[in-house]
Amino acid sequence: MKEIAIHTCVADGVARVTLDHPPLNILTRAMLAELRGALERLALDRELRVVVLAGAGKHFSAGADVAEHLPPVYRDMIPEFIDTIAAVTAFPVPTIAAVQGRCLGGGFELAQAVDLIVAGEGASFGQPEIKLGVLPPAACVLLPRRCRTGLAAELVYTGEPIAATDARDAGLLYRVVPDAQIEATATALAQSIARHSAAALRLTKQCVLEARVGEREALEHAGRAYAENLMATDDAVEGLTAFLEKRQPVWRHR
Repeated sequence: MKEIAIHTCVADGVARVTLDHPPLNILTRAMLAELRGALERLALDRELRVVVLAGAGKHFSAGADVAEHLPPVYRDMIPEFIDTIAAVTAFPVPTIAAVQGRCLGGGFELAQAVDLIVAGEGASFGQPEIKLGVLPPAACVLLPRRCRTGLAAELVYTGEPIAATDARDAGLLYRVVPDAQIEATATALAQSIARHSAAALRLTKQCVLEARVGEREALEHAGRAYAENLMATDDAVEGLTAFLEKRQPVWRHR
């Protein structure tokens, strides 16, 4: 029997979508497909006013499944990942991420795709892809648009994580609260949005999306750069393989 990794519940105009694959909520292709399907169904609900995206357990998500980045799977995985990010960014009503613990790699890119991020004080954010000889395609597009350029460059070039307070100060997060208050804060924010007209919220979100002109095209270009150019390098395969084999990569710089 197929295991369900995405759980959705809707009440009073608020949908809660939970990544339910603890302990790290790794984003497999199957999980991403479930998430896209859930979003497609929710988008049809004309009374829906807001979506809260959360992770089960102690962590929001530590990222995508590294094994699925290797040949030949990456040829399907990367476009599917970009489609998932695009589905979140283009969702027709406001979206909130409630983030605890690790929010790394593809998990961080998923959070970047929402409208508002509420995070716990203990949360950490990072794009460690460069350490594996690859790149974060969605973050290369979204981070420079979501925060100050210097931090965006630091995150994708160094691969080092930052604390929630630093992410907030850079403009990435809406609010940082004690870890025990993440759910309550995200719920209160969702309820404050859900008091309004669904029709008005949809039109408002449409206007917000129109201000992000070219974002979908940029995401698709980054996905192609990953699949067609990056994965043709020796170092990309070496870095991913070394991670899975729990050893240090040996770079050939080509």
